[in-house]
Amino acid sequence: MSTQVARAHPVEAANLWRPHAPCTPHTCVEVTEPARALPLAVLRIAAVLFLLVVGVALCPFSGRIPAELIRRWCRWVVRAAGVRVRIDGGAAPDGGLLLVANHVSWLDIPLLAAVRPARMLAKSEIRQWPVAGWLTARSGALFIDRDRIRALPETVARIAGALRAGEAVAVFPEGSTWCGRAQGHFRRAAFQAALDAGVPVQPVRLHYRTARGAPGTAAAFVGEDSLLTSVWRVVRARELVAEAEVQEPMAPGSRPDRRSLARAAEASALLGARQVRLPGPRRAVPLPVPGAVRTAPVTGAEELPSVPSREALTA
Repeated sequence: MSTQVARAHPVEAANLWRPHAPCTPHTCVEVTEPARALPLAVLRIAAVLFLLVVGVALCPFSGRIPAELIRRWCRWVVRAAGVRVRIDGGAAPDGGLLLVANHVSWLDIPLLAAVRPARMLAKSEIRQWPVAGWLTARSGALFIDRDRIRALPETVARIAGALRAGEAVAVFPEGSTWCGRAQGHFRRAAFQAALDAGVPVQPVRLHYRTARGAPGTAAAFVGEDSLLTSVWRVVRARELVAEAEVQEPMAPGSRPDRRSLARAAEASALLGARQVRLPGPRRAVPLPVPGAVRTAPVTGAEELPSVPSREALTA
């Protein structure tokens, strides 16, 4: 197995087109609670795999399955991993909708789909991942090739087409997973698709905590983590809670351009963050404000090059 396949987040030089978070398992992930017993952890992995296989088998019939049943199935996937689920806020609008959220974990995908089932926007590298790549492609994800900048307008057009057809498209505009104690910036390209299609934008704030209310980083899928390593850490963690806070949707025409729309969505999904200059090549990184609710920022929303009027990211 190649390093790129074995590693979910191969070390890359940060640049404009390949957002890169400074978070790593060594520096960011803390597992303080006693681990679950080995047999129970193995059982939880088996339960997650079973639910994923059932979901894939039913993909050809997804158009006939009620959205509420899909949302429940997504909750079951998270619960099967031993993580409690809490969703706050109103229901997401029907019809064409751009769902945007911060990105912390592979759990973000079923958690966001529990808010509203949607086609995910994923980086093209995910196609090469064992099992996960196949599952992502089968789910109807839209893919973005971050090495082909000239293809970005075409990707934006595909997103806009899905939105015009009344579908929901889910995007993680930070372009990379963050640990939850630090957050990135929302890239703007996918917001252009919402403007072109004339659909609302639904910000969702995702974060993980322990049952006692402290921020929980065990779910973070960052740095050199492999997918298997991250899954194993989650199923062995105790009392982990996943929360999705559904913010007020942004109506079509409420912002004049993709820049202001992205900034407004970022302020909503990443509320409580402030800009802090960290050492190294990465530019300013927002960190939680003392006393504020700590939130946690799959991936790949890129900037549009200078062309007239993001992207496809999945699990």
